[in-house]
Amino acid sequence: MGRLAPRPLLLALLSLALCRGRVVRVPAGSLARVVGTELVIPCNVSDYDGPSEQNFDWSFSSSGSSFVELASTWEVGFPAQLYRERLQRGEILLRRTANDAVELHIKNVQPSDQGHYKCSTPSTDATVQGNYEDTVQVKVLADSLRVAASPLPSPGLSLRQGEPFELRCVASTASTLHTHLALLWELRHRSTRQSVLALTHEGRLRPGPGYEQRYHSGDVRLDTVGSDGYRLSVSRALAEDQGTYRCVVSEWIEEQGNWQEIQEKAVDVATVVMQPTVLRAAVGRNTSVAEGKELDLTCNITTDRADDVRPEVTWYFSRTPDNTLPGAHVLARLDRDSLVHSSPHVALSHVDVRSYHLLVRDVNRENTGYYFCHVALWAPGHNRSWHKVAEATSVPAGVDVTWIEPDYQVYLNASKVPEFSDDLTELECRVVDTKRTEASVRFTVSWYYRMNRRSDDVLTSELLAVMDADWTLKYGERSKQRARDGDFIFSKERTDTFGFRIQRTTEEDRGNYYCVVSAWTKQRNNSWAKSKDVFSKPVHIFWASEDSVLVVKARQPKPFFAAGNTFEMTCKVSSKNIKSPRYSVLITAEKPVGDLSSPNETKYIISLDQDSVVKLENWTDASRVDGVVLEKVQEDEFRYRMYQTQVSDAGLYRCMVTAWSPVRGSLWREAATSLSNPIEIDFQTSGPIFNASVYSDTPSVIRGDLIKLFCIVTVEGAALDPDDMAFDVSWFAVHSFGLDKAPVLLSSLDRKGIVTTAQRDWKSDLSLERVSVLEFLLQVHGSEDQDFGNYYCSVTPWVKSPTGSWQKEAEIYSKPIFITVKMDVLNAFKYPLLIGVGLSTVIGLLSCLIGYCSSHWCCKKEVQETRRERRRLMSMEMD
Repeated sequence: MGRLAPRPLLLALLSLALCRGRVVRVPAGSLARVVGTELVIPCNVSDYDGPSEQNFDWSFSSSGSSFVELASTWEVGFPAQLYRERLQRGEILLRRTANDAVELHIKNVQPSDQGHYKCSTPSTDATVQGNYEDTVQVKVLADSLRVAASPLPSPGLSLRQGEPFELRCVASTASTLHTHLALLWELRHRSTRQSVLALTHEGRLRPGPGYEQRYHSGDVRLDTVGSDGYRLSVSRALAEDQGTYRCVVSEWIEEQGNWQEIQEKAVDVATVVMQPTVLRAAVGRNTSVAEGKELDLTCNITTDRADDVRPEVTWYFSRTPDNTLPGAHVLARLDRDSLVHSSPHVALSHVDVRSYHLLVRDVNRENTGYYFCHVALWAPGHNRSWHKVAEATSVPAGVDVTWIEPDYQVYLNASKVPEFSDDLTELECRVVDTKRTEASVRFTVSWYYRMNRRSDDVLTSELLAVMDADWTLKYGERSKQRARDGDFIFSKERTDTFGFRIQRTTEEDRGNYYCVVSAWTKQRNNSWAKSKDVFSKPVHIFWASEDSVLVVKARQPKPFFAAGNTFEMTCKVSSKNIKSPRYSVLITAEKPVGDLSSPNETKYIISLDQDSVVKLENWTDASRVDGVVLEKVQEDEFRYRMYQTQVSDAGLYRCMVTAWSPVRGSLWREAATSLSNPIEIDFQTSGPIFNASVYSDTPSVIRGDLIKLFCIVTVEGAALDPDDMAFDVSWFAVHSFGLDKAPVLLSSLDRKGIVTTAQRDWKSDLSLERVSVLEFLLQVHGSEDQDFGNYYCSVTPWVKSPTGSWQKEAEIYSKPIFITVKMDVLNAFKYPLLIGVGLSTVIGLLSCLIGYCSSHWCCKKEVQETRRERRRLMSMEMD
């Protein structure tokens, strides 16, 4: 049998449900509309979160007491017969804006539509939770608003820029309620509309976008004339004032502190057409003037404006006949206040009302070009403002300044011609036979290079350097770097003499050279203008060059020797077509044919440069640092000696000789390089043969175990005393299943017993020891997963010769052995299992203890069983 919930809980749930009730809302207060306009009443339900659309019913009452069904969103037969025809004609309709909102639209409102409108939503709830309806009062006013143009609309008002104009509009209302009128002057030009100036229903003036400045300056005003007249005044018409002006009047009423617009009417007042101002400017025909004289030009203006407009005249100069202003240079300007702005050499004067003269004094070649004038007419506006009403630009007039150019010749001479590479080259460019050159003329030079080509090829010149009028030198791409290095030197020896020097002439410098001398004339502003260029005849720089020849012959004075003796080799050098050569020598060694330990490897041993400085190159035998000697016997002969030769020194030895040719200063240039014939060191011995192999008892281990690897050396052939043998042993590993990665050095033990171990990134340790004469043991302690892979050893034998010296044999390698490191599953999961079992046991014991304590202390009170009466459950509403 079920149990009733406690009474306080039921009351709390009921209170929570009542707090979440719905509320239907329509506009507060009342609405007012004029006969013939459209009435829109919105209605929405708050606190509604249902997924479907909410249904709405609208009712109407003329007195507010008895409502008649008007329209419904869900019941077709809901409206009364009185409104069904208007619903069918679309005069009354409901428009849903959301699931919980709807609007009632009544088109062409009639006086009979005045009354109370109630919006309600049907309820399907078991209990009423909130407000399900709301009422709003609608007042229907008579259409008493009258708007008209005063006088009647004009077909067109023709104006010119700067002229004033006025427009009037009459608006009145006879409404019985206290209503306000708002007026807006609107300008319509083609398809665009723009607000000019408005008078709001609160009596405030508000200029439209773009008219703020004109309104604040008083150029655009709105005044009232009488009781119903409104006048728009524009003191100075502009081009953008063209269009149709419309008077828009709206009627407003205040309800409970809120303003409502009840109707709006508009009327076209006038169409304003702006007539363009006629303005033309003209300058005289093309003219010619001698250099140093005055240039006089006149700008004549023609216009149809005779009022108080003021002209602004600007003279321009351009190199081209194009009269576009952005590319022209301003010479002089006369502003609308008759103030002249010009330079000391240019004057602008106002001869009469329509003529403006330009005077340029002391003209020169820079004044050759095209001159034109630009005229702008300005009309005064309100509050001392000015507006441009028209502008015009004349056709450019060409002016040619005649002058007498200087007459001179240019002569280029090669004072020093190279005969070999790296020789000095000197060129001298002189100005001769100067005529008609004044003191205001200076000369500069440009140097050019042209490569020798076949007769049918196009000759292209490369700029080496160019000198500006202020004698600033700029280098070309070909000479920029060499000029910075001091190889190219350009100089100005006298006012009419220029020099060019190549410190080290190369074969790429062979070709034709010529100079260009430019004459510069001083201008009024102390600047310089180029007046003439004269080219010299080219000078041919060339010498017959042959290929450098360098021959090196090596010989061995003592062809037969044994290990431990001294090896000697001499190199004889001969050269041809090399200027004053010096030689540098490099001794190289290669393994003999058939030796596969280091195939195709050339080793540099010792070198001697052209200044006789000796340097050890790749000679790495620390025990024989002084074992190799290279010396210069004669200027063209060198001798190489190697003491206490080893068996590992077998191979082919050569002399690599480089010939150097001196250049200016202490610099040298590489001329040629040659390699001598090889001299072979071959030891004919029948010594022992060494082999190396790797063995392991533990090729597969568990992580943490010890890995043992043995490197075993075997000797074949002649028997040797163990005291006459020594070994350098190195261990390598490739940590991959194949041999595709680079080997890693693990540890090494030299013949003196010194062990070197490489650093690694994991925890396992390495040890290397010699366990017998021919066995070497590598141990990996505490192996890790990273220790798997291929292991091999390399052995370098050392054998004592009969003379008592140690001979180094060729290095040998063992075959690799693969080592596998496995994981110990039992040890891996031992500690997690023990921890889990321990935690489970502790949690179980703790749970038993908590249960025992709860039953012992919390459940001592005896509960008496009482007889319950069988009663019927009461409904929650009665409760």
